[in-house]
This record gives sequence, C-alpha cells and structure tokens, in this order.
Amino acid sequence: MAHIIVVGNEKGGAGKSTVSMHTATALARLGHAVGALDLDLRQKTFARYAANREKFIADNGIDLPSAQYHELPEAQQDDLKPGENIYDHRLSAAIGEMETACDFIVIDCPGSHTRLSQVAHSLADTLITPLNDSFIDFDLLAHVDSDGQKILGPSVYSEMVWNARQLRAQAGLKPIDWVVVRNRLGAQQMVNKQKMGAALDHLARRIGFRTAPGFHERVVFRELFPRGLTLLDLKDVGVKQLNISNVAARQELRDLIKALNLPGVSVDF
Repeated sequence: MAHIIVVGNEKGGAGKSTVSMHTATALARLGHAVGALDLDLRQKTFARYAANREKFIADNGIDLPSAQYHELPEAQQDDLKPGENIYDHRLSAAIGEMETACDFIVIDCPGSHTRLSQVAHSLADTLITPLNDSFIDFDLLAHVDSDGQKILGPSVYSEMVWNARQLRAQAGLKPIDWVVVRNRLGAQQMVNKQKMGAALDHLARRIGFRTAPGFHERVVFRELFPRGLTLLDLKDVGVKQLNISNVAARQELRDLIKALNLPGVSVDF
C-alpha cells in the first residue's frame, strides 16, 4: 500500500504547496510512483502548480519525472452509505484510485480547518507541517508567554493532530511521523530565530514531533511556479550553471528529503 504524506497546517503562506511539489517531484525523480492530491478546493495552488508543469512539458516536448496528479472525484448523495460524510467518501475514493499503483501519495491540505483536512491528517503516515520562522506561526502549534520562552499550552492545530493520532490508534494503524519544517529562515542568527529553535525543541519533546530543515526565503521558488518546475529540473531545461543560491536551495531540498526518512527512499540527487 502507498505511504501517505500529508502536508498541512491551518495557516496560509507557510510554503505548503512548494514543499508538496518539491517532495513529490523529488520522489518521482528517485524512481518512485507518486500520486498527488490537492484538498484546497478553493485556491488549488498545488493543482495549479501541477497543471503548469504538465503544460510546460507539453509545450517544450521534454520529459520530466513527475507525480501523477489526481482530482478529488465528485460524488452524489446516492453514492453515500447511510450516515457517510460526502467529503469522507470523496477522499476515500481518491485514495482508492491511487494506493495500489503508487509508492507514495502526497496530499496538500488547505490553510484552514476543513473536514477534508481533518480526515487527511488521520490518514497520514508522514505529516509535514511547514512553519514560517515566526512566533505568529508558532502560535498555530502552541501558545507561549510574552518572552516566547514558556509554553502555556497546545493550540488548535496540535489538538487536531492529537485527535488524528487517536483515530489511527483506535484503527490499529501505525503512529503518524510528524515532522515540523522550519521554512523561510533568515540567513542571520537573530535572537528571534534562536528563541524559535529553543521553543520548537521544547514543544517537540512535549507533544511528539521532530523538526527538519526547510527552505530559506528565495526568489527562485516564485519564479519556478508559473512553469511548474522545481529546483531539480533546472539542468534539464537548459540551465547549465546553477548560481550559489540555487545550489544552496537544492541542498536544502536534499536535506529535507533525507530528514523525512521515508521507507525505501535513498537520496542520490
């Protein structure tokens, strides 16, 4: 059965779709069959990213390893079992289409609390939570005091993940491997950055996640989206010499994939 990777939090602008696309493409480039699904039915950033990639490949007549994107299937009331939620049915149908043909399924969740997101989290074998390096985003996980040093208690998203873990335990499934990814890091060792690191380390021990390196703030990510490309595609589309920023960004992606410690994945790009 496919290993399900869910990329989620309940705040927009943390880089979920960028992480989703780069993770899915990296796994495809490593020879794995990858399915992709976007549960943000309004913005559909991941879906647009995948569509841009498909168009770029067709327009340029090149072959780039890619995840197979799937739409969330529609459903009618007559399709539902008694008492079944329509969103549960649609997500279950989508997973059913992919799980036997794929090694991995990457699911991008919306930056808000929805039924689809809640159910997807309970399906996650690996949960990736991108987090901007700010206490504004940290508040998604836990409330802290005014100095940013004492954790006062878990926040809404952490409680939702806890509920997802409980559902998996009741179903006899293995625990979620929850990985919090620090995104949009600044290059300088600022006081806020150090406080964030200390607070995350403390919270990780308290509520059970591990941290992984994410992406620094780089213009290249905004430039790649319209063509549906990732950092791993640059040489294939004619970029003969990567600049220092692009080389560093590729290393960040390599470090992230290694840190996820996914089954059967050997990072050699």
